Amino acid sequence: MKSTSLSRRSFLQKSATASMALGLLGSRMLLSAAPKPLPFRISLAQWSLNRAFFGGKLDPLHFAKIAREQFDIDGIEYVNQFFKDKAKDKAYLNQLNSIAADQGVTQVLIMIDGEGQLGDADATRRTQAVENHYKWIDAAHTLGCHSIRVNAGGEGSREQLADAVVDGLGRLSDYGAQAGINVIVENHGGYSSDGAWLANVIARVGKPNCGTLPDFGNFCIERTRKDDGSWQCTSEYDRYQGMIDLMPFAKAVSAKSHVFDAAGNEAHIDFHRIMKTVTDAGYHSWVGIEFEGPGEEMEGVRKTRDLLLRIREEMMA
Repeated sequence: MKSTSLSRRSFLQKSATASMALGLLGSRMLLSAAPKPLPFRISLAQWSLNRAFFGGKLDPLHFAKIAREQFDIDGIEYVNQFFKDKAKDKAYLNQLNSIAADQGVTQVLIMIDGEGQLGDADATRRTQAVENHYKWIDAAHTLGCHSIRVNAGGEGSREQLADAVVDGLGRLSDYGAQAGINVIVENHGGYSSDGAWLANVIARVGKPNCGTLPDFGNFCIERTRKDDGSWQCTSEYDRYQGMIDLMPFAKAVSAKSHVFDAAGNEAHIDFHRIMKTVTDAGYHSWVGIEFEGPGEEMEGVRKTRDLLLRIREEMMA
């Protein structure tokens, strides 16, 4: 009897050990089969197709459908200029929600222009500008966006403008916090294109929902109009340093592109270098395509998407 009991105990112990080994092996197989997390996701900024939208060739209402069907992109970034009278139109916003849901597209943010200067030197006008943005925060909340993109514009010296922008941004961010919406600033000309200046402004605001939207291409601080009517940049901040300055505060990123070389790279902006800066900063969320070149818009978007996809694949290799 004792021998039988020991044999049974030995059998049970061996069975348990084998089961544990199989379990560990299965866990390892599951872990090895799990897909790697994406270094970043790709969205489409509505401005990439601005000529088609302004010209009536495309309907802004169907932006989510365009992003999915034309480019197989599952995140979109609206521009308020294309539906500037719809911020309080619940029926229109609900249509945007319905189309985005049907397409499986995330509505990431709204880029806001034309609502006044958040750094206006006049306190009354600055307050009006802050309040003008409220409706877009409400619209962003309705659409499930995480942010609105605003500008740090105004008049005065470097220090005066910084003081005014800190005040305007701070008050708007307080309103945004009530709706769970971020207020993010793009480097968009003037002092805002000085990476160190803008980073200091955001640090001074010091609110968790106030950050940046670093744009690869918008680092021209001063420009003049040439005889042929075109613009020439006369003072430009180093774009690579600017991205380093702004990424610690980034809640979105804009991949600006203009022209491409034969290898499919942006001819004047080192996307590989900048995207390393982006991911090294711990940012792994949406990177928005913003094609702004002279070529055909659809083709420009596809080339930018393909370049970002190639960089992403290289990062995951």
